[in-house]
Amino acid sequence: DRNWDTRAGRIELAVPKLRKGSYFPSFLEPRRTAEKALVAVIQEAYIQGISTRSVDDLVKAMGGTGISKSQVSRLITEIDERVNAFLNRPIEGEWPYLWIDATYLKEREGGRIVSTAVIVAVGVNTLGKREVLGVASGPSEAEPFWKSFLRSLADRGLRGVKLVISDDHKGLRSAAGKVFNATQQRCRVHWMRNALAHVGAKQRPAVVAMLKTIFAQENADDAHEQWRHVADVLRERYEKLATMMDGSREEVLAYMAFPKEHWAQISSTNPLERVNKEIKRRADVIGIFPNTAAVIRLVGALMLEQNDEWSVSRRYMTLETIGTLSDNPRISLPALAA
Repeated sequence: DRNWDTRAGRIELAVPKLRKGSYFPSFLEPRRTAEKALVAVIQEAYIQGISTRSVDDLVKAMGGTGISKSQVSRLITEIDERVNAFLNRPIEGEWPYLWIDATYLKEREGGRIVSTAVIVAVGVNTLGKREVLGVASGPSEAEPFWKSFLRSLADRGLRGVKLVISDDHKGLRSAAGKVFNATQQRCRVHWMRNALAHVGAKQRPAVVAMLKTIFAQENADDAHEQWRHVADVLRERYEKLATMMDGSREEVLAYMAFPKEHWAQISSTNPLERVNKEIKRRADVIGIFPNTAAVIRLVGALMLEQNDEWSVSRRYMTLETIGTLSDNPRISLPALAA
């Protein structure tokens, strides 16, 4: 017999015995890293006596009320070794596109509950493959934080970055320019939401239709011209919106200087939407993390598994289009047909 611990409780299973050979159900294999990380965070909060009622209920449901500090410590050590190896691995090759997005989670800090930003960086290399390149936690509005994070990626080997796609985080644009000499692309989706905050609900459909004419242009020159035209048309009635447009045109339309085949992916942080939803889904189970290390442990484990999925999936961008962005002339050759 074998006990199977699930989120719904412990189930006793009878494993059949064969006269010849052996049989062991695949679903009883050791938990995946992300699953272990979730269990570890729950148990750590429980052991430290700082868990919420929902976490207490989860521990009981998992049959873990008899867990010890040494058990939790061993589990944490096992996960941290894998996660740290993943987050500190060397980065090889050129990575023209770098998406960076922040998810906000709650953690305990000095007896208080605070909101902390968890940063995930995803890149696409000149082979068209996607990878999670880094995870960090810190003040998302401070330039020193961004510079330190980007510098850590560069120290691991990240190079060839042409465009950094993110929300409008203060300090990130300057840091990206200093560390990678890269162009900053402000997320078009987030920009649109911010723009519409200056417009009344009844007028929004008409304003949205006007703004969409900008992004429907076939080339960068026409888009910039249409942007200025729309801003002038809106200026009399929506002065704040027009002023916002005057100051953000270059960073919102930056993606149009790159291959048109990539525009849908590089104009916003939407490619990270699924990743962030998965982080939130797992984090909601915990509610409040016991410390920053627990945040990185769970998010790092989730990103490790996401990276494994991407490694066996098809190219995110084609060799023919992404190869033109390489600084290496051998990769940029049309002979990418190889």
